[in-house]
Amino acid sequence: MAQQVTAQQPSPTLFFEALSAYERTEALKAAVELELFTAIGEGAATAQAAAKRCGASERGIRILCDYLTVIGFLTKEGNSYGLTPDTARFLDKRSAAYAGAAMGFLTSPMVTDGFQNLAAAVRKGGTVLGGEGDLEPNHPVWVEFAHSMAGLMALPATLISKMLNIAQAGKMKVLDIAAGHGIFGITLAQHNPNLEVVAVDWPNVLTVATENAQKAGVAARHRTIPGSAFEVDYGGGYNLVLLTNFLHHFDVPACEKLLQKVHAALVPGGRAVALEFVPNDDRITPPPAAAFSLKMLAGTPSGDAYTFSEYQRMFAHAGFARTELRQLPPTFEQLVIAEK
Repeated sequence: MAQQVTAQQPSPTLFFEALSAYERTEALKAAVELELFTAIGEGAATAQAAAKRCGASERGIRILCDYLTVIGFLTKEGNSYGLTPDTARFLDKRSAAYAGAAMGFLTSPMVTDGFQNLAAAVRKGGTVLGGEGDLEPNHPVWVEFAHSMAGLMALPATLISKMLNIAQAGKMKVLDIAAGHGIFGITLAQHNPNLEVVAVDWPNVLTVATENAQKAGVAARHRTIPGSAFEVDYGGGYNLVLLTNFLHHFDVPACEKLLQKVHAALVPGGRAVALEFVPNDDRITPPPAAAFSLKMLAGTPSGDAYTFSEYQRMFAHAGFARTELRQLPPTFEQLVIAEK
């Protein structure tokens, strides 16, 4: 007898959850602002204890903690709350990998405004924000980015340094394009005392990178080139060029134009390394990388989350000999590495 298959009944749950997703954002923002995760990490595990530590009402803390447990940021046993491994690493201020500051950039109006009329962006095929969207020269969003995102990028910067074996690489000259906070180039310089970094970005952004280089003790090996990455003269003799979270802002012709400049700046055998959100060819997996293209639709005129095959063609058209894709766990981004 054939097994009877019961079709799942249609449900409005996904619809309701999508329209309520802002609650997750605001709950997380509130918890970071109150230092709730740090309080629980310190041992204030009950609503009463956490309320005292955070300067909030016990009722408010209880409801917030229960909600954060429901969505996966906390655990709960009896009346006691605990941090998940992810929360302990990235949202407890005592952690070296604390990423709570990223909230300032990721939830700023400069980032979220592009979603206020997304239907119009879909009709147009690009952002409906004025001018070039968040790609306008000297846009203040990138200063906010530089201040907010350094902590979140510390882990991938370290992973890249280890994957490229930077500590044993000897003397190197590295170009850090759209350096922002500068953490990627700075981290490489910390791992190799014979490595020099040249950072390119808007002048107001490079101020943050310079401050971070000073704090990290590598200022003597860190210099800057202010201006547009498409227009400034890079010079030459680079062993490595970093393109971290940059190429996705532009269309394919613009990317290829930039990569041609990068190719010319590298020594023979030099490498260009792009940290990117790279979806599979189906463009719907893996979810974090595939979903990133919507951010580009809302915030840029023509940016996208490109597949590896698309990156292969871009780098090949720019003159690179071969390109490879490497995963960068536990992050949800990938490395595209191209050799001259």
